[in-house]
Amino acid sequence: QCQLSGLWRNEQDSLMEISAVRDNGDFQGKYLTRVTLAGGCSRASPLKGAQQQPGEGGWPTFAFTVRWDKFSNATTAFAGQCFVDVAGKETLTTMWLLREAVGSLEEDWKATR
Repeated sequence: QCQLSGLWRNEQDSLMEISAVRDNGDFQGKYLTRVTLAGGCSRASPLKGAQQQPGEGGWPTFAFTVRWDKFSNATTAFAGQCFVDVAGKETLTTMWLLREAVGSLEEDWKATR
């Protein structure tokens, strides 16, 4: 079974640490993006999320948000699923949506990536 709690590293060398997942699926942790390391800001950003308990024989899905308030006025939402391969290696696959603050409704078109 896939365990979300622990330290994770992505392809960009960003780090994410997830504390223990509660019985109801809630979890929290911190995210240290490689972007902050390259820019000289090495502060971790808080994350909060929830894991859907997997059905029989299934792999859990999850979602979490990261508030980049230490170095940016943006928030990112991640959604994904956890898998374990035949060798026992755990892998998280995710999609993300980042929202930056803009100064007006007219600029809304450029606020989401």
